[in-house]
Amino acid sequence: MRLGFTHSPGECRAAKLVHIPLPDALSLMALIRGVQNRFPLLHDMLYGPPMLRINDDITLQDWELTESFMRASGPGGQNVNKVSSAVELRFEAERSPHLPGPVKTRLRRIAGRRWTNDGALILQCDETRSQARNREIIRERLAELIRRALIKPKRRIATKPTRGSVERRLKAKKTRAEVKSMRGRVDGD
Repeated sequence: MRLGFTHSPGECRAAKLVHIPLPDALSLMALIRGVQNRFPLLHDMLYGPPMLRINDDITLQDWELTESFMRASGPGGQNVNKVSSAVELRFEAERSPHLPGPVKTRLRRIAGRRWTNDGALILQCDETRSQARNREIIRERLAELIRRALIKPKRRIATKPTRGSVERRLKAKKTRAEVKSMRGRVDGD
């Protein structure tokens, strides 16, 4: 038997000690994958707290994210001259082992100018006077960008135009050609 932490259904983030049966060799990998969802406190004890959780499968670690703080521009009175409340978040997307290749490609297209030549995604936020709130906003923006990149676009299926639509198009072209042919020069006869 091994010991681990879990949450009771009615408790809010309260941990209690439970017995976890020792898994056999075949189900060990399934336990490791499921421990993050079923026992978040145990996962945090073993692997450290995740920096940014995108969804159940993707969690970005702290080495992939770099935050720098600077003084914000705009209104705020003397506060803007004293407090570094603006946040710049740098995500090393190209080196990230947590994102598959197609997701990185879609993320590069979505990011646009925010994608650097080094393969990093740089986001900035100075919307509020609070540094903590700006941090939350910028992290949520990064998560939303990655969630958008996770959605695989539908492939367009080429369709053949119907016979009726082809005939209508050709008929419209003929009538338009007749109208335009009447616009020529008029002979003086």
